[in-house]
Amino acid sequence: MSDDTKDLGDDLNDMLDDAKDSARKAGDKISQKANEFSDDAKDFSRDAKKAADDFSNDAKEVFSDGKNVAIIAHITIIGWIIALVMNSSNKTEFGSFYIRQMLGLCLIGIALGWIPIIGFIVGLVLIVAWIMSLIAALGGEMKPTFLLGKQFQDWFKAL
Repeated sequence: MSDDTKDLGDDLNDMLDDAKDSARKAGDKISQKANEFSDDAKDFSRDAKKAADDFSNDAKEVFSDGKNVAIIAHITIIGWIIALVMNSSNKTEFGSFYIRQMLGLCLIGIALGWIPIIGFIVGLVLIVAWIMSLIAALGGEMKPTFLLGKQFQDWFKAL
């Protein structure tokens, strides 16, 4: 074999060894980056699970809080129905109190609201009673309305 062929073979072997080393280094870098990505994904997964658990606990607390039910009951008849449904799954004394108060105020408004002059006066009185009831609910107090609040509690005690 000639020296040129031997030199060419040595050069090819050197190049092949360099290529192997480069491939090995690239594989090591890829493996290192994959491990870093895996660690980041595990951290993200752990953080996401914690955030989901926190959100779930917060949501349970909001729905179990009678104050929220009481406030929602003050928002039109649809709000009253939503509050009734929310309170039926997790009854609280506070939520039930204001559901009964608002039912009584709505029934008085419906019963007397159609009478021309009396309906206007009753409407104004009911608005004042509604505002006072909402303020009490926001403050976390169970105050019966000044009209028939105590009777509403007796009449609608099934709610």
